[in-house]
Amino acid sequence: MLFFTANVISLLVDPMYFLLPEARTEMCIQFSFPLELVLTILRSLTDFFYVIDIGVRFRTAYIDPSSRVTARGELVTDPWKIALKYLRFGFWIHLTAAFPIPQVLSLGILPNLKGSSTSNSKTFLWFIILIQMLLRFSLVYPLSLQVAKSSGVITEKAWVAAAYNLMFYLLASIVSGNCWYLLSIQRQEACWRSVCAEESLCVYWYFDCTSLGDPSRDTWLQSTNVTNNCNPANNVVPFGIFSYAITVDISSGGFLSKFSYCLWWGIRNLSSQGQNLLTSIDLIENIFCYIIGALGLVLLAFFIGNMQKYIQSDNKRLEMWRIKRSDFEQWMHHRQLPKELRQSVLRYHKYKWVATQGVDEEAIFTTLPTNLRRQTKRYLCLNLVRKVPVFHQLDDGTLDAICERLKPVLCTRGMYLLHEGDQMNEMVIIIRGHLYSYTTDGGRTGFFNSSTLGPNDLCGEELLTWALDARHSQLDILPSSTRTVKAISDMEGFSLGAEDLRFIALQFRRMHSRELRHKLRFYSQPWRIWAASFIQAAWHRHKRRKRLAAAPAPAQAAPAAHDYDQLPTCSSSSSSSVVLLYEEEEEEESDTFVPRPDAGIEAYAARLMADHHVRQAGGSKRILTQPNPTQPNPSN
Repeated sequence: MLFFTANVISLLVDPMYFLLPEARTEMCIQFSFPLELVLTILRSLTDFFYVIDIGVRFRTAYIDPSSRVTARGELVTDPWKIALKYLRFGFWIHLTAAFPIPQVLSLGILPNLKGSSTSNSKTFLWFIILIQMLLRFSLVYPLSLQVAKSSGVITEKAWVAAAYNLMFYLLASIVSGNCWYLLSIQRQEACWRSVCAEESLCVYWYFDCTSLGDPSRDTWLQSTNVTNNCNPANNVVPFGIFSYAITVDISSGGFLSKFSYCLWWGIRNLSSQGQNLLTSIDLIENIFCYIIGALGLVLLAFFIGNMQKYIQSDNKRLEMWRIKRSDFEQWMHHRQLPKELRQSVLRYHKYKWVATQGVDEEAIFTTLPTNLRRQTKRYLCLNLVRKVPVFHQLDDGTLDAICERLKPVLCTRGMYLLHEGDQMNEMVIIIRGHLYSYTTDGGRTGFFNSSTLGPNDLCGEELLTWALDARHSQLDILPSSTRTVKAISDMEGFSLGAEDLRFIALQFRRMHSRELRHKLRFYSQPWRIWAASFIQAAWHRHKRRKRLAAAPAPAQAAPAAHDYDQLPTCSSSSSSSVVLLYEEEEEEESDTFVPRPDAGIEAYAARLMADHHVRQAGGSKRILTQPNPTQPNPSN
C-alpha cells in the first residue's frame, strides 16, 4: 500500500515538469528554478521507494507455476531462483521506471544544450519524461487492482471507489493540460524563430533569457517585427489550439495559476472529447488533438462509467425494493385482492425495508462460520434475552443456546400473530412495539380476558410450557393457542421455534428448575387468569360469609334484576379483565339465574352476592373458576 501511494505521488509530480518553461514579455524563455527545486526533491523521494521495491522483489518468494498442475502450489524460497526469475521478468521495466530521468534532464542535460529551452531537440527530451510516466502508470494500474483485491480498501465504500476513479480522470486531465501548455510555449518560440530567420540582426540565442542585458539584443528588440507577427490577434501565423494560451499569457502567472488553468483545460476537453478544439494544419497539433479525443472517449466510457456504477451502488437496494413493490402491486391487482388486504401487504413490505434496509439477516448468518455466528448473535441478542423476566437468571450456556436459535420477526399494525385454537409453531420475544392479547376461553358466552404485551414480554409462552413438559415434548403434536394476539403498533422481535425450544429443554437441565416454573406461572397469561379468578372467588366467598354472619336469621328474597348494576364489581390484580362463571348443581325454577349475554362482569358479581339466598332456599351452587393451567412436568 505504501509503494502504491508513492507511485501515485510520482504520477502527479512528473507532469509538473512541463510547467517549468516560462515565456517572458521580453520574448525569451526561461526555467522556473524554485519549482524545479521542489519537483526534484519530491521526485527523488518517490524514486527511493522504487529502489526499495526492486530490492524487496529480489527477496520475495513466488509459487512455481509448474506445481499448480496438481492444484497444490509449491512456494519457491531459494534466493538465486527468485533473483533469476526477477531478472528475466520485470526487473528491467522496474529499473527503467525508477531511473531519475526528469532530474537528469532538468538539471544536467537541458541547461547545457545550445538553443532555447523549448527547441525541437529539447522538446523531444521533454517528452521522454512523458514516456517514463506512462511506463509508471502501466505498473501502478495493475498494482491498484491487486491492492483492491487483497485488502478491499477501494471496494469497501462506494465513495472511495468513485474517488479512486476520479483520481485517474484528474491525472489524465493534468497530463493533457500540461502538455498543451508545453506545446503552446514551443509554438510561440517556433513563431519567433520563423520571423527571426527573415531578419539579418536576429540570432536564435536571443530567445534564451540568459541573453538579457546583451546590447546587440536590445538593438534587435527595438527594430524587430516579432511582436506584431507572432500576435494571434493579427492572424499572421496560425496558432490553432494554442492561440488562447499566448493571448492571455498564461506563463506570466505563478505556479498555481498555470496549474489550475491547465487542469481546467484538460477537464473541459477530455469531457467533450476535444470537440471545442479549433486546430491549424500543424501535424503535431493535430496528432495531439487525436490523442485528446480518443483519450476523452475512453475515460468517459471507462472511468466515468465505473464512477457512476459505484455511486449508484448505494441506491441499488432501494431500486430492488421498488421493483419488488411494483411486482407485489401487479400480482395483487391480477388476483383482485381487496383494498384493505393490499394496504396491509404493502405496509408490511415497507416496514420490512425500513427495519432491515433490504438485508437478509438469516442469509448473512448462514454464510458465517459457527464461531462467528455465535459471537454475533450473542452480541445482538444476549442483553435482550436477559431482560425477559422468565430467562433473567438462566446460566450463560443456556442463554447462548437461546440466542443462537433466535430468528428476527417483523409485524405491522393490525396483523395477527396468533388466533385462539390455532396450532403454535413459535414463541416471540418482543423487542419494540405492542401487542393486544385476548381470549374467550374457547368461545364461552360472557367470558372475555385481554391484556397488552410490550417490550421484553413473551408471546406464546404456552409453547415453552409444552417444551418443558417431558410427556408432551416427546410427541409431535404441538399445543394450541389459548389466546388471539394482534399487533396494535409496528412490532419487532425474535422468535424461537418449537423444535428449538424442545432441544433447549432437553439439553439444559437449568430450564427445569423450580424457580423458572414459578416465574413462568407468574408471567403467564393463563396462570394470571386462573389466579385472578381464584382470588375473586375467594374474596366473594369471604364477603358472603361476612354478610351471612351479620344478616338476620329469616331468609330474604333475592335481589331484583334491576339492582344488579348497583352492586360492586370484581377486579383482577393483573392487567387483565376477568369474567367469572357459575354453574348450578341443583336447579330450582324460582332461583334460576340467566344473565344477559352482554351483562358482563357486573351481572356475575351480582349473581355471586345472591348465592347465599339460594343456599338458604335449599339449592346449592359452586363457583366455577378457571381450570388450573397445565404445569411443566420435567419427569420422564
